[in-house]
Amino acid sequence: MEHNPAFLELVEHAKRQVREAAIADVKRKFDAGEPFYFIDVREDHEFAKDHAKGAVHLGRGILERDIESRIPDKGAEIVLYCGGGYRSALAAESLGRMGYTNVTSMAGGIRAWRDANYPLEDVSR
Repeated sequence: MEHNPAFLELVEHAKRQVREAAIADVKRKFDAGEPFYFIDVREDHEFAKDHAKGAVHLGRGILERDIESRIPDKGAEIVLYCGGGYRSALAAESLGRMGYTNVTSMAGGIRAWRDANYPLEDVSR
């Protein structure tokens, strides 16, 4: 998908403000059983197709509205991902402005996760 220049500029600004984690680091955390919230911020239909094993869905459209009810601890570790790391960077920046202090965007998103053959949950079958 070709992204518009203004969107890319917005994403680049967000990426300078947030932490990003490599998929291997997120997988290592998951495999070690470290406690963290693993949140897929993609659209409903994207999550329904497949998602990273262990991830919960809180779409970008409702994230800011619902996050405090779902995760009231603003110091909790949260890893966000989307399709390629753009929307999750924007979401991480937004949560930071809401006072969340331990939010990371997973670089490469679900595409990188799939490419690495990391475990997926496919709910479309």
